[in-house]
Amino acid sequence: RVCTTFVEDASSKGTCQCGAEQELHGAIATRDYFSSAMVCQWDSALHTSEYPTDAFGELKFAGTGHRHSHFIRLSCDTPSKIIYDLMTSDWGLSAPNLVLSVVGGGREKVKGWVREVLRQGLVRAAQSTGAWIMTSGLSEGVGRCVGEAVRDHRAAASSPSHSKVVTLGVAPWGLVCNRQQLVNPKGSFPARYYVQNTSQDSLYLDKNYQGFLLVDDGSVNRRGGEMRFLTNLEDYISHQRTGIWVNYNTQLGHVSLTFHLQRMDASLKKVTPWLVMDGSGPAADLITELLSDLNSTSPPVHGEGSNTRESSKAELGDRVREMIKRHFPFEKTVEELVDQALSIYQNRALITVFYDDQDGPDDFDTVILKALVKGKLIDTIFCVSSSAREYTEELKLAVAWNRVDIANSELFNGDIQWKYNDLEESMTDALVNNKPQFVRIFTENGLNILDYLTFERLESLYQSLPDTLVYTQLQTYLSERKSPSTSHPNSNQSPGSKSRIPLLGSSSGHGVSLFEVRAGEEHVTKLLQGECAYRYQKCTYPWTSLFIWAVLQNRSEMAIFFWEMAEESVLSALGACKILRELSKLEDEAETKQSMKDLAQKFENLAHDVFSACYQSSEESAFTLLIRTSQRWGGVTCLQMAVEADARHFFSHDGVQNLLSRIWWGDMSSRTEVWRLVMSFFLPPLIYTNLITFRLGTFSFSSVLSSPFPPCPKLFSPLQSHSDESDHVIPKYPFILHRWRQFWFAPVTSFLGNVLMYFLFLFLFSYTLLVEFKPPPPNGPAPIEYVLYFWVFTLVCEEIRQSYNVGGTSFSQSMKLYISDWWNKCDLTAIILFCLGLICRMFPGSYEFGRPVLCVDYMVFALRLIHIFAVHKQLGPKIIIVGKMVKDVFFFLFFLGVWLMAYGVANQALLYSYDPRPYWVFRRVFYRPYLHIYGQIPLDELDGEKTCTNNVSLIQQGAEPCPQSEANWLVLILLSIYLLVTNVLLLNLLIAMFSYTFNKVQENSDVYWKFQRYNLIVEYHSRPCLAPPLIIISHLHLFIKRIILKKPSLKIKHFMLELHDMKASRLNTWESLQKENLLSTRSKKLRDSDTERLKRTSTKLVLPYSWNNTLLFSQLEYCSSSLCWIMEGLTQSNMIKSTHPRPAHRGAIFYLSLRK
Repeated sequence: RVCTTFVEDASSKGTCQCGAEQELHGAIATRDYFSSAMVCQWDSALHTSEYPTDAFGELKFAGTGHRHSHFIRLSCDTPSKIIYDLMTSDWGLSAPNLVLSVVGGGREKVKGWVREVLRQGLVRAAQSTGAWIMTSGLSEGVGRCVGEAVRDHRAAASSPSHSKVVTLGVAPWGLVCNRQQLVNPKGSFPARYYVQNTSQDSLYLDKNYQGFLLVDDGSVNRRGGEMRFLTNLEDYISHQRTGIWVNYNTQLGHVSLTFHLQRMDASLKKVTPWLVMDGSGPAADLITELLSDLNSTSPPVHGEGSNTRESSKAELGDRVREMIKRHFPFEKTVEELVDQALSIYQNRALITVFYDDQDGPDDFDTVILKALVKGKLIDTIFCVSSSAREYTEELKLAVAWNRVDIANSELFNGDIQWKYNDLEESMTDALVNNKPQFVRIFTENGLNILDYLTFERLESLYQSLPDTLVYTQLQTYLSERKSPSTSHPNSNQSPGSKSRIPLLGSSSGHGVSLFEVRAGEEHVTKLLQGECAYRYQKCTYPWTSLFIWAVLQNRSEMAIFFWEMAEESVLSALGACKILRELSKLEDEAETKQSMKDLAQKFENLAHDVFSACYQSSEESAFTLLIRTSQRWGGVTCLQMAVEADARHFFSHDGVQNLLSRIWWGDMSSRTEVWRLVMSFFLPPLIYTNLITFRLGTFSFSSVLSSPFPPCPKLFSPLQSHSDESDHVIPKYPFILHRWRQFWFAPVTSFLGNVLMYFLFLFLFSYTLLVEFKPPPPNGPAPIEYVLYFWVFTLVCEEIRQSYNVGGTSFSQSMKLYISDWWNKCDLTAIILFCLGLICRMFPGSYEFGRPVLCVDYMVFALRLIHIFAVHKQLGPKIIIVGKMVKDVFFFLFFLGVWLMAYGVANQALLYSYDPRPYWVFRRVFYRPYLHIYGQIPLDELDGEKTCTNNVSLIQQGAEPCPQSEANWLVLILLSIYLLVTNVLLLNLLIAMFSYTFNKVQENSDVYWKFQRYNLIVEYHSRPCLAPPLIIISHLHLFIKRIILKKPSLKIKHFMLELHDMKASRLNTWESLQKENLLSTRSKKLRDSDTERLKRTSTKLVLPYSWNNTLLFSQLEYCSSSLCWIMEGLTQSNMIKSTHPRPAHRGAIFYLSLRK
């Protein structure tokens, strides 16, 4: 706005009432002297005109490293909507949940305790609630104090996300110094703003603000021109909807120090809460005294006569007038202030007084938010008649501000009976915005998760955060499903069938159903149109579904809470561990990747601790827990999930190892010596003697693995006798046959037989290569070689059987899972090499090539023997050490190859000027430097003489070229350096790498071995009892039983036990009980810790002391005030009029005055 009418100020010649001199007015403003002479009072609305803004853009404070601030010059009549959209859209400020307008200060110096309160409490309140702080934005008084508080907060923040406190300055344009530096009709990006001095009369913009709204009402060097615009802006923002999923209005509050009563009265009429800081200034002291003194006086009753009411009102006005005169002795408009003070008193419910001596800086943010909750409650009482609705609005505010303490003290204190409908929207908001403490409160105070979580809401939760890694992965998976060119295993499903999204990695072969994904074009169309009936169905496992959702979002605290509420605790924790470790492989950000790994380790520890509690309670039930399948997690067991999650710490538990030992030994005692087992293997009748001890009773562990009954006779004994699953009834065999099966069907017996037969196979193979490897047909092969061929054929049949039993849902997935095992790759390599050598040796032309191929193949078969070491506790970890050392060797060879090539090329070029033979060049460049490492130095090339020539023609014909002797000195130097680097530096580096690898694995050798032996036990548990080549009999038996008779296998699923109905429910209840006992024990330990004890003791000592001090000072003030009143009464009796009314009990205000 620009002043268009020059109205001369009588007190200052040549100056307009707008504050600008006559020379600064345009010709139009000073032309009509007659009309301007008729105007007595300058008015911004009548005597100014609006023009397009000529100052906007970004602001850079010269000489500082602060980020740029946004600014705009605007008219005082600019619509608030335009400015709000500008700040949220163009400036990029997030929509506020709360607006805190800090009012007061001006040129007055802010007191030290007020500065400290604003520095600690105000910024903390703004950060916790996502608030905007609005002040004048000038480098004076409160504006400067708030700017410094925000600056200190940003400097102390641990990360940029923790320092997001939005501060806005709303100041009069005509009051800002050096404002002409901001003028640029085309915009400034940025405008350089110079702060020349910081004297009290210079009002510069403060550099700690993110944005400035410079309100222009046409005046210059006048205060208050922004008040009307600021009031309208606050009112507009307070009616905006903000938050995710939940609609609630942005709250507005004022923190007041020194202020105008007119503004406070106008805001209170709009039901805006105020927080007054007692002792911060005369206006704040007036409001404090007004509330305390008048509250002690009983208001007039409506039933009384009009004369009584009039007299009471007059007396009230007199008392207020005396207060105003005392606090504002030089104020002329006393009557106007009296009316405003009485109007403020009528809305006293919206005013909260902050006493520094009672609350302190640490409680300032809590006082602010409680004052706003009170204001919101008053607002809803006036606007809505439903009590449930008003409390719901308060709850939404508490969730938006993330203040659990306020929710507990004000809303969930037992006075309100919350219903499901009241908590539903707030629950969704707490889930999306990651506020687990509120989720816990809601579930404890009336929210039924079974009714809350439907498939529609679960899908909306997954869609709520589109920037996450999981959302991207799910979109990729669904796009592959919909793509016609992609052959997906589920693409041929019938319409309406369910699809599982693989979250547990490609090697598991299992999936977790996040929500139902319908196949078929018709159902996809209905899904997009929102007509699917399943959307409104309730989730079968709500806690598990929310747990998976929280884990996928990498939300630690919320995931742990959902884990505590969900069933199948051990399996859920292991599933979370697997998911997080798979996601960490896909995550690019290092910090997020590490947080996923840490959370995965935390869940693995939880699984270990819960299972440990279960194992201490009941061993047999804990064993059942490990092999029980879960429909929640795609039919996997705890053991399978632990393997997929690489949960080595969990596998190291004694309970898991005891279960594996039982499976390994079958029905034999795990304490059986090896020599007894070997003797019984070669002399089978000994199994019917007492040489080997077998478990007594009909309840054997082999029956557990092939039956639906759990191995806990105490917990499930009533259920075993009434089972209706007759298909799985175990037939009873005679003793001789039963003992025979007990011995030969044990995995350890199968392992022993395979080891012995494998040694025999290697002996046969080596004998064939060394002695009986005859020429091609018709002279060969020898009969013993045909035996070898048949033996390898049985090995091929076994590998085919293994490839079909790995657990994949399709042939391609089964092959992927089969090839993923390193030892299977070794088997395939050995078989392929054997087939290649066999084909080559059958023909005379390739016979000489076939023999070396078979020799190399023998090496591969011999190396396969290392696999048997995995069962040994000492040798098993050595296999891992060797594998890791092989990886170290590859890294070492890279360094060695670079140095070897550098030396070899230089050495060859120095010794031989010309040698056209590529073979010899390659040999001298690479092979000879490699031999140098082992001490083979060719001294004849350096010092001696040998038969050679320098004739190029002879050299081209194959003659040995003579070495050049001119550069021998340089060759010797290079040789010395090469040997020094390779033999000393690189070889010691390799030794150090090996030593580090060995120590790293050896420290956890027990953990490595316990985890490694699981795969070996699984392999031999599923393998037929006969070893190759007799295993062909078992293969024929399996072919007839599976293919022809269609009988299902009891070993195709490793260690899996299906429980249904009551049996599964009892096991889940028992597991949940052990988890609750563990959590309660941990909670008790935490309460009994030294830190918590010290905290409780300090609280017990500090609270009574504080209350006693407050009561003591209150009583002292009352006594002092009463004495003053008595003294004035006595003086009045002597015809001396008292100037003070009767004192009232005002808390600790007297204590404040004493401090001042």
